[in-house]
Amino acid sequence: MLTFALAVFLLIITPGPGVLSTAGVGAAYGFQPGMRYVMGLFIGTNLVGLAVISGLAAIVFSVPVVRGLLMAASLAYLVYLAGRIALAGSKLAFIDARRRPGIKDGILLQIINPKAYAVNSALYSGFAFLPDNLLLETLLKLLIGNAVWFPIHLIWLYAGSALHRLDLAETTQKRINYAMAAAMMTVVLLGVSAAL
Repeated sequence: MLTFALAVFLLIITPGPGVLSTAGVGAAYGFQPGMRYVMGLFIGTNLVGLAVISGLAAIVFSVPVVRGLLMAASLAYLVYLAGRIALAGSKLAFIDARRRPGIKDGILLQIINPKAYAVNSALYSGFAFLPDNLLLETLLKLLIGNAVWFPIHLIWLYAGSALHRLDLAETTQKRINYAMAAAMMTVVLLGVSAAL
């Protein structure tokens, strides 16, 4: 169970569309308005988790052409996001939001978020700790996953809202962008190696 909790932490803490957009909403609008967006992400990630657990995601991904197209599109999106972050220059590369994102926006992002499917698939299909009671194991995984997921997203939201108030040096901003881009490229490399 501890291995599962550590896996949840490591898979969720790495920059992806959900956490980066959470920080961006915090930077653009502050902590309180960002909470509505985080609640949408929370609902969305649980919907993705249920799609994975129920097998619905497996049915969709069982068609080789669909799986290949979705994998290519997901990896291309992650490469695009990493490039956008790395090439942002001295501006922090979260998101350019023109209106306050809310619950609906968070739900929709998670439904199209390739990392959400990859993380949920890895977590719910692996890390067995109660092989004789799959139902209890799945319920515990849902509880542990949410118990780790929510505070991590609150930390990213707080970090974004704190960055809004700081005047960071240009080199510091560039280093932050490069580190986030490197994390995204690591996710891409892991996805490519898993697909091979």
